[in-house]
Amino acid sequence: MSTSRLRELLANGGTVVAPFVYDGLQARLAERAGFDAIYMTGFGTAASRGMPDVGLLTMSEMVSQAATLAAAVSIPVISDADTGYGNALNVTRTVREYERAGAAAIHIEDQVWPKRCGFLAGKEVIPLEQMTPKVRAAKDARRDADFVIIARTDALQPEGWDAAERRARAYYEAGADLVFVDGIRSRDDLDAYQARLGDLPCLYNGSLEPVDELAARGFRIIIHGGTMMRIFEAIRAAMEELKSTGQVEPSLGGSAFREMVDVLGAEEALALARKYDD
Repeated sequence: MSTSRLRELLANGGTVVAPFVYDGLQARLAERAGFDAIYMTGFGTAASRGMPDVGLLTMSEMVSQAATLAAAVSIPVISDADTGYGNALNVTRTVREYERAGAAAIHIEDQVWPKRCGFLAGKEVIPLEQMTPKVRAAKDARRDADFVIIARTDALQPEGWDAAERRARAYYEAGADLVFVDGIRSRDDLDAYQARLGDLPCLYNGSLEPVDELAARGFRIIIHGGTMMRIFEAIRAAMEELKSTGQVEPSLGGSAFREMVDVLGAEEALALARKYDD
């Protein structure tokens, strides 16, 4: 199972690098590139529906996307689960729905709902005393003991490092498997993250340093959004090129279609269909 595989990867003491993905094609490309896990980005999932990441998507929409990604690959899917979509009771259902969808891990955060992307200004967080029961509920709700619960705090921007550290430690004590301080914008913040919370299993979101340097800092999971930004830039450029020149040439030439068909497993699907031909 993907949950057991993620637990094994974490137990080995290395760093799990999971690129941001928000559709099945990206998930398959990540797996083919050799990544051990993928990260279902809430920002990207909202963007794929033409929406900003400001709490507009429902739990069912997010769970549906997690199921799509889990079905597309055999590697673990680490999923954004926003705030858990309510109180501790709602979190209980959230965990079970993501488990059923095939996710190996989720993170829940302490923002006020409606939340917003972790790198947008104006974030607000709920009281610590309201978040810790949600973490306990998440831990208790899982039916698969290997399902990974990650507790995210967004307190750094509105309240500073002392509050972020206090919250992260409280969430770990409440039963989170990993902690996640979001909104790390500078190497000074990265240094503080390592110094203040390096004794706990931590997730880092960003690309301030190469992956090997981030792994040397001791982060257990790194989720990396650089690929998502590259996709945005490439699609925008292709649309502008088509509009301005009347044509657009794939950078891989005629092989691009063949490679995409191969990644999507068309031959395997057709072979399976032939197996059952009369």
